[in-house]
Amino acid sequence: MRAIVQHKYGPPEQLSLREVDTPSPKAGEVLVKIHAAGVNDWDLGLLYGKPIFMRLFIGLFRPKIAIIGCEIAGVVEQIGSEVTRFKPGDKVYGDLSDSRFGGYAEFVSVRHDALAHMPSNLSFAQAVAIPHAGLLALQGLRDIAELSPGAICLD
Repeated sequence: MRAIVQHKYGPPEQLSLREVDTPSPKAGEVLVKIHAAGVNDWDLGLLYGKPIFMRLFIGLFRPKIAIIGCEIAGVVEQIGSEVTRFKPGDKVYGDLSDSRFGGYAEFVSVRHDALAHMPSNLSFAQAVAIPHAGLLALQGLRDIAELSPGAICLD
């Protein structure tokens, strides 16, 4: 499969399109054929290795994560032996930040609990914006604006 690979910290120009092995799902994982991937603050932090303290977790001098990409939307290709929530052909979307990332590739093998069934009225491009960016928007409305369920904001 093709993937956008990172070997060092720096600007996007240091990324390269490479041929890599297609992952196989483990018992509790799902193999997803990616149709859309988002770009957000997680990805920029991984790309540049900033803030610097993050390097304690992602690699001090060079990245431990070769394929970045946090948000995905796609179709289930294969499921692991312990997965019951999904079946091949299901449209899914999710946030890979707790699952080793890997969204900038043709396929990703990800824990089943990092995914959700995609609403039928959304395109892949629309669904990919929900997991991370949607959560940030919800936190802003709930925690900063202090809106509660049922509140109406007219301005």
